[in-house]
Order: sequence, then C-alpha cells, then structure tokens
Amino acid sequence: MRSGSMRPAAGNGLEPGFRGVICVSFGSSDDTALPDTNGQPRYDLHFESATAESLSELKSVFSGSRVGVRLILAGPPTDIRAAAAAAADCGLLGEEVTLLPQETGPRFVYCPHCLTTTVDEAAGTELTWQGCATTLTIADHFSRRSGAYLGYPPHARAA
Repeated sequence: MRSGSMRPAAGNGLEPGFRGVICVSFGSSDDTALPDTNGQPRYDLHFESATAESLSELKSVFSGSRVGVRLILAGPPTDIRAAAAAAADCGLLGEEVTLLPQETGPRFVYCPHCLTTTVDEAAGTELTWQGCATTLTIADHFSRRSGAYLGYPPHARAA
C-alpha cells in the first residue's frame, strides 16, 4: 500500500481491495496535502474540474475500493458536490465522504422541469432556463442525488 506521502505513479491505478482514504482535489491548486489521514493508507488524485471524464475516472477508482474506504473532496463547491454525487452513485455513504469546499465559486443548479443542470452564482436569484424557458428561482437547498442546488418556479412559495 502507498504511504501517506506517496502519490500514485502515472498510469498506476488504485490497488484492488484498497481500504484507506481517497483524497481528491479540484481546481488550480492541489489541496490533497491538507487533510491528515491518521496513518491510514492514502490515494491522491487531482483534477482541474469535475468533467464527465474525471467523474468517470473517479467511479473507476471507487470500484477498486472496499467497504470502509473514506473519501475527502477539496475544491470549488460545484466540483466536489458533483464528485460526491458520483460517489453516492457508486454506493459510498454520506458518512464516508468529507467535503472541504472553497468559499467561492459558481453553483450547479438543477431544473426539475426539463431535468437539466446549469451553472449560476447566487441563491435567491431568478433566471430564465435555457433548456425549457421556464423562469426559476435558485434555492439554497442542495440535492445530493443530483449534485446541484434546486431551481423552483417563483410562484411556488406563494401556493
């Protein structure tokens, strides 16, 4: 197993049956050095953003792990929440995932009408959705299942 300070060599994947801490960082800086794993085996990954390709790679990493693995995600909120949703799809529980969000960054917002996701900056703002032309207000409610904040019709609260 890798020591806490070692990074995987290029081209090497997670050892089959890995049980330890997977540290994933997103963004321009590599934040995987921050969390302490208390001597547990550690596997570090860094991505610029949570793209379909990087989330697919994460899912393959999760498939090589065993029950008891822990996941630490650091970076912009949109990226780490998308990765947390991918982890949940692979069977990791909320208790096994630690989120270390950066304080700034855009949010993913989910439209329940047309089932699409877009990026927006602030809660409470209204926008006309490009996918279905519905006017939505951005909620402060985050959906772990969709990995995004929810949009809702502005008149929904009055009803």
